[in-house]
Amino acid sequence: MEILSFVLQVFTPMNMLAIVAGVVSGLVIGGLPGLTANLGVALLLPVTFSMDVTAALLMLMSLYTAAIYGGSFSAILLHTPGTSASAATAIDGFVLTQRGEFAKAIRVATFSSVVGGLASGVALLVFAPPLSLLTLKFGPAEYFMLAIFALTVIGTVSTGNMVKGLIAGAVGLFLSTVGMDLDSGFPRYTFGLFALQSGINFVPAVIGLFSLSQALMMCEDANATIQRVDSKGGGWRFLPFRDEIRAIRTTLVRSSLIGIVVGILPGAGADIGSWVSYNEARRFARDKSQFGNGSIVGIAASEAANNAVTGSSLIPLLTLGIPGSTTAAVLLGALIVHGLLPGHAMFEEHASITYTVIFGFLVANVVMGAVGMTLGKFMVHIARLPNAAIIPTIFILSIVGSYSLGNNVFDIYTMMAFGLLGYVMRKSGFHPAPMILGLILGPIAETGFRQSVTLAEGPVLAYILGSPISLILAVLTLLSVGTAAFLESRGIRAKRDGSVGGTARTP
Repeated sequence: MEILSFVLQVFTPMNMLAIVAGVVSGLVIGGLPGLTANLGVALLLPVTFSMDVTAALLMLMSLYTAAIYGGSFSAILLHTPGTSASAATAIDGFVLTQRGEFAKAIRVATFSSVVGGLASGVALLVFAPPLSLLTLKFGPAEYFMLAIFALTVIGTVSTGNMVKGLIAGAVGLFLSTVGMDLDSGFPRYTFGLFALQSGINFVPAVIGLFSLSQALMMCEDANATIQRVDSKGGGWRFLPFRDEIRAIRTTLVRSSLIGIVVGILPGAGADIGSWVSYNEARRFARDKSQFGNGSIVGIAASEAANNAVTGSSLIPLLTLGIPGSTTAAVLLGALIVHGLLPGHAMFEEHASITYTVIFGFLVANVVMGAVGMTLGKFMVHIARLPNAAIIPTIFILSIVGSYSLGNNVFDIYTMMAFGLLGYVMRKSGFHPAPMILGLILGPIAETGFRQSVTLAEGPVLAYILGSPISLILAVLTLLSVGTAAFLESRGIRAKRDGSVGGTARTP
């Protein structure tokens, strides 16, 4: 009966209004480049001070999950990820938009996001205490091996050219070292610029590599349109077709599980979850050539995983007070502001609030899907506008998104520099995704390795591989590298054989 009372509390007018407000705000914030989920939760936090604590938490958590999903709209429509967690979605989503299949891309992304969000909500409801204990077993060595394993994604993200992917990833790793050295306090590669002492700001870099570079590419043909006029994709509908569900159902299960596991690891975040899931989807796919060429499986992998992170990142937050993501860290501040301390008391003394919020999180994901598909039906018309009308919009959003993050003009310069770099990379056959991975994972790998060197009493390698978790991650890393190398060599051999055969048959 208590469970029923918690569910009924979700559907009170005030709580439902809070959920809808949070979802709509999250979709708007997530869809605008640079306005991250962290920023959205931080902006709405003062608004909740005078609200009922349950309604306040429901609004903030609804905004969180909707913002992660909202990033897929601009990623699919304009190749401009609204949030960095949707960067992998842009790879295949934008190709579908160019083919006139925006409707297919957005319904698959929406369905996958809802499934991933619901899966993480169930995990939050059922497995919160036992799953949160796993985070206590991750030390510096485990985080280092996790970053190394995630870095192997670089080899398979660049479809058809692993060498260029590894080069771009290595450049990203190098750029991640820019800034103040944490041990010595000495600035590295800053060239005397004070603004670089805190490192390269990740969000402007993502906006530049994906958004501005795309705008520069579109400048080459200003009269063209992103989407073909003869729109395809089966028309507009709220749910995917049966064949689409059959194609992505295994990926949804695997990606949701990956997102849940990544989410409970503090600091990992939706970015890593989406990229690891995208890599695993490509690894298990029968036809890997579809990835990067409009694969709905790639969209489903990225969106299911990044939304699965949202709920599971709250597991260590509510049970141990350890935020599983930067947005969860802001939510931790919201809990404290409203007089709630994470831990055993959340599930005993404040059980009514806690379980109502968890059930409300499940409802928010359903509301998110309904509102998202309703808005998406009208957003498809943007793809039919000529490039000349869209290019200035991308430029403005890129500048505003970069500046609004910290009110720092240097972030605009960073975005422009990475935009030019991304344009040159695209023209040279390099995809920007591996560089983004290097920027994300570099600090995690460096911190884990340095702490391991400090803590190791003997050989560092023995310390790093001294736990079962590290050994499992090491084996997965070897398998990932070996698989990528094998597939690359087989592809090269097939191309060579095909060219030889073609030559032999030429009269």
